[in-house]
Amino acid sequence: MPILSTAQSYSHMIRSRHGIGLTALFVLLVLFVLSLLAACASPSSNVAQSELVYIGSQERHIHALRLDTSTGKLTNIGPVADGLRPTWVEAHPQQPVLYAVDDDNAREGSVLAYAVDRASGALTRMNAIATEGTGTTNLHIDMPSMTVLAANYGSGSVSSVAIDADGNPTALVSTVTETGSGPNRRQASAHAHNAVVDPSGRYVLVPDFGADRVFVYRFDRATRALSAQDPENSFIAPPGSGPRHIVFSANGRFAYLITELSAQVMMFRWDASQGRLTLMQTLPITSAAFQGVKSGAEIAMSHDARFVYVANRAENVLIAYRVDADSGELAELQRVSSGGDKPWGFAIDASGKWMIVANQRDGKVIVFGIDQASGMLSGAGQSADIASPVSIAFVR
Repeated sequence: MPILSTAQSYSHMIRSRHGIGLTALFVLLVLFVLSLLAACASPSSNVAQSELVYIGSQERHIHALRLDTSTGKLTNIGPVADGLRPTWVEAHPQQPVLYAVDDDNAREGSVLAYAVDRASGALTRMNAIATEGTGTTNLHIDMPSMTVLAANYGSGSVSSVAIDADGNPTALVSTVTETGSGPNRRQASAHAHNAVVDPSGRYVLVPDFGADRVFVYRFDRATRALSAQDPENSFIAPPGSGPRHIVFSANGRFAYLITELSAQVMMFRWDASQGRLTLMQTLPITSAAFQGVKSGAEIAMSHDARFVYVANRAENVLIAYRVDADSGELAELQRVSSGGDKPWGFAIDASGKWMIVANQRDGKVIVFGIDQASGMLSGAGQSADIASPVSIAFVR
């Protein structure tokens, strides 16, 4: 009901009741105020909530979609940035800013920032900072220090880049280069694949695909600088395992690593006082009957830290695990088709209700619903066709 007519209606009710008591008058006024609040709220409640979805790819562009978070429906916006090889995209958690890598081993890597137009999804380039490494392949944002960490796969190095209050990258602060190799032909040298700040903010952990290590570096949030840690603190993975990505539990007690070559999930206890990982559990992600080349791809934790999800791109499946709150150990809940060929990356939206999966080989970007009580995944019947998609980022 329009606000004006509502006011007139209540005014008429008050005038028509001769000798109305104060209590009744008070009730009428309360009802009037409540009706005003409902009228003000109703327009926004009828507008579907949505998030912008940006797809990093092995092609030369970033692609944009829009996700309706009430239904899981995808709307295709189209390419919104080109001229780079954006194999990884990452959203600023507070500002409408999208970061992307330029992952080209033929030249020095860089971290690029784009201002996001929330209404249209369009991107406007802000700034780019060179990393002093090659093959920049992964980004992680640490908000307490206002730092972007970049893992440089080609050069086997990790860089820290300062960002300002608007999310604009301003300067390269430090780059640390790793050494090491493994038995696989793809492990001739170090290849940093991911870099994550631990919950204490004092360390950066770097799964290195080539060196079969999870390197542990000291991190100074005040200066944003990385520095070498005692080599004994690094976790030495089994030869030929190929560490890829790592995530921490919300309480900071546990960490979970996916390996690419051995296709395993490793669960660790994390000692922030010593900066040390202790392996507690190892689970294969491939089925016992599988005879092909193994390939672990991605790992993520649900927003409530009760579930861990991984992508197995050798068998084109997603696996859901339940997390034991006390021990941190994982128990498999579900194995479900990724809906396409070669699930390279995925991400969970801000609501925690939706997962979007990038199937690189056939270009299928698929929406899955997440049952937040059980942790189970189900197809939402929504998809988009995008060439060589490999990473996902959400902007609200």
